[in-house]
Amino acid sequence: MTDCIFCKIITGDIPSTNVFRDEQVTAFRDLHPAAPTHIMIVPNKHIDSVNMLTNDDEQLIGHLFTTAKQLAAQEGIAEDGYRLIINTNANAGQTVFHIHLHLLGGAPMQHPMG
Repeated sequence: MTDCIFCKIITGDIPSTNVFRDEQVTAFRDLHPAAPTHIMIVPNKHIDSVNMLTNDDEQLIGHLFTTAKQLAAQEGIAEDGYRLIINTNANAGQTVFHIHLHLLGGAPMQHPMG
């Protein structure tokens, strides 16, 4: 999508601080972190939201989570714990309509959410 900010980050049209990239996903540091570690993990394929997933996307979405596990270990937050968040549509707080997984950690998380 030509107007999607995450698609532009994936193609390199918008600079980012990438921490991981392979043929399926790109991961980069959030510009406005909500925790000491805040990494966005996005599929290289544009998918608007969880509501737009198909059965063909199951492996890709699984790869988002295994990438999150790998990055949590790489960032040194796996042992103490981390949070993974996917927001779906406006009422959940989704502001960029390209599915993405937030990896947050490095400090105790607050409860309750919402």
